[in-house]
Amino acid sequence: MNYSCLPNEDGSLKGSKTMSTTVGMDIDHLTKEEMPTVRERILQKKEELGLLMLEESARGGGYHLVFRRRPELSQEENLKWASELLEVKYDDGAKDITRVFFTTTGSAEDLLFLDDEIFRLTRLTPSPSLLREGSGQTQGQSQVAELSTPLSHREGKGESLLSTPLPHREGKGESLLGESLLPFPSSYHGIPFTDIIRKYWELNNHGFEPTVGDRDTLTYQLACDLRHICGKNADWLDQVIPCYNGFPEEEKRAKIKSALSSEYNGFPQRLRNTLNALTSHDLPKGEEGLADEDDNDDAVANSSLFTLPSSLKRMPMGIRDSIDAVGPQLSMPVITAICPCIGTLATGVTLDVHGQKRGLNLIAYIAGDFASGKGGIDPVVEAWMSEVQALDKMYQVQEDEWRAKKRAAKNKKEQPEEPKLPVRCLTLNNTVANLAERLANTEGKHAFSFTPEADTVAQKWKSTMSDFSVMLRQSYDGTKYEREARSADAVNVHIDKLLWNVCMCGTPDALYRVVNNYTDGFQSRIAVARTPDNTFAPLQDKPPVLTDRQRDRIQQIAHLLPLMYGEVVLPKLEAKGREWVERIRLETMKNDDRTRARQRFRVCVTAQRMTCCLMLCKVCEGLIQKHGLTGAEAQLKQQPGLWKEMLLKAQTPTMLEVYDVIADSLLENALYFFRDRIENAFQSRDYAGNMNGERTKRGKNDSIFERLDIQFSFEQAMQQSVAVKGANVNHNTVRQMLKNWRKQKLVVLEEDGNYRKL
Repeated sequence: MNYSCLPNEDGSLKGSKTMSTTVGMDIDHLTKEEMPTVRERILQKKEELGLLMLEESARGGGYHLVFRRRPELSQEENLKWASELLEVKYDDGAKDITRVFFTTTGSAEDLLFLDDEIFRLTRLTPSPSLLREGSGQTQGQSQVAELSTPLSHREGKGESLLSTPLPHREGKGESLLGESLLPFPSSYHGIPFTDIIRKYWELNNHGFEPTVGDRDTLTYQLACDLRHICGKNADWLDQVIPCYNGFPEEEKRAKIKSALSSEYNGFPQRLRNTLNALTSHDLPKGEEGLADEDDNDDAVANSSLFTLPSSLKRMPMGIRDSIDAVGPQLSMPVITAICPCIGTLATGVTLDVHGQKRGLNLIAYIAGDFASGKGGIDPVVEAWMSEVQALDKMYQVQEDEWRAKKRAAKNKKEQPEEPKLPVRCLTLNNTVANLAERLANTEGKHAFSFTPEADTVAQKWKSTMSDFSVMLRQSYDGTKYEREARSADAVNVHIDKLLWNVCMCGTPDALYRVVNNYTDGFQSRIAVARTPDNTFAPLQDKPPVLTDRQRDRIQQIAHLLPLMYGEVVLPKLEAKGREWVERIRLETMKNDDRTRARQRFRVCVTAQRMTCCLMLCKVCEGLIQKHGLTGAEAQLKQQPGLWKEMLLKAQTPTMLEVYDVIADSLLENALYFFRDRIENAFQSRDYAGNMNGERTKRGKNDSIFERLDIQFSFEQAMQQSVAVKGANVNHNTVRQMLKNWRKQKLVVLEEDGNYRKL
């Protein structure tokens, strides 16, 4: 069996055009004593590895295993990654792509693990061009029937059609075959691609399908977006994307090919909005076109899972329970809300990001219309902070006793001394002075504030919003905060490191009342998440609620987090963050999008801190599973450095993939809510920070670079810049843009004075 079908870099493997979704790995030369240990290690890490099959090799002394391919890695890199994960020696001789396995008997002794998904992932499927061959329905049907028939049942047919190279064919019309015979899935999580594309144009092109004038650009755009749910497969995209307005098939395929070779920038917002908009009312039903109502709920739920890169089962304990308590549609909002809680609980953890060592300082805002499900987040936050709140209640009882004594001794010479109690859960319905005093008494630990109504902040701090902004900005950076007053009775505060995590929920208009300055850096320090649009969603029979079991599992993780102290450097997470920042830099420079380019800096830091929070939960989960809660607590106390070692190993591909999702989400939401306001603020005459001449409104979506041909003149660059950015563009701005492109080797200036893309 060959699970590692992959063209060589020079394309020399004859007939191989599409890489397999799996990788086969050979582990040899194990002693009899090593065999059980290696087997258990593989099975323990099967989720992380993406294990599909594990068998003992026929000769003994080793194993064959098959796992899901990581397409961004080469064959050799996949094998090295798996070897490192499983802590086995990398087999230098196993990197050739033609290696095969001689399979075992399939007995319980030999076949140790098998996931049925291996048969779905590795099945052979005919090319759409095969279905289009010929002029009649009968020939096409017979070909598909031939391909779907096992070789052993084909009498007198000679060679398999799949073993014969397909000649180049020019498309001469559409396939007459029924949809059920198409080689690739015709739906995504139960939603037909025809419905997805219809809704896509409805949301992104005012309901108009591409025409002669724009079919090139729009077909390319559609392919760029759909590739994320079509396995990045050209034949699959060819199947689902129509030829609009007489578009020749070969030209359409050329656009698909260009889309697949273009840069990947996370899950596209256009497609995300489209999938969100497709509720159960849009889904087809049953064999006659109507699906079972039970399937509708699953399809709606699953259509929201694109917000996370893996199944919910692969998220750590505590995080998974938080998501289950609110439903998958609110996965990103609830993760954004609980990360400040985790950062508060893990107050002793310091993370190195770009060489700057800071605590897990986070400020979150969950934005959503009324009745959009934000209220479901409240009990989840309470569950995470329950242990801290229980301590605070004890302190508040002591404060109440002091107040009673003070009232009783109102006219006495001796007054009871005011206690300095480390209350950490602070209400935002407070004055600047009281809040500053509370923050000074937390004994160097993080304070935490949560409000389900952000208007509490907007009303209470209306006249002192700048003070609120300054305090939160300094808390994000963990810098010194001081407040002095002449009066002996007034509050005087000197805090070496202001540690204060905050989570607010509210409507979008309340967000603008809380964040009303767009040049002071407050906005870029807030992690904003959006609740999905549920305006037309059906009322759920059993809406998700926080169960006692979920609360208990959350509290177990929350109990262990305060036991972690020390600085930690996460090289893989740091490299992932730098890779993301560089990708956004190149992307934004092509479009001269300064607003998006500036947002990336703090988004990267925030996303790294949030990902670290999830990884800490992964560490706690591993300890609890191995030792139980009491044993895990003992392990952390007896071995203070244990959590650091485990955290380094928690930099798994899944967690690093989560980083991309979080960073993309934070960047998209920041631009969604604030782009226009930021650009207007920087254009204002009151702002004097512009060093490169008059500021102009930056581009939205369309890239200037992509609009230009391979060879273009300065005048064409000027024309496209005006088309994207408006009439404020002048010659100087275009010259500077082209100069930046030349510096980054995106273009070269030729002898005739024109430019050519590299």
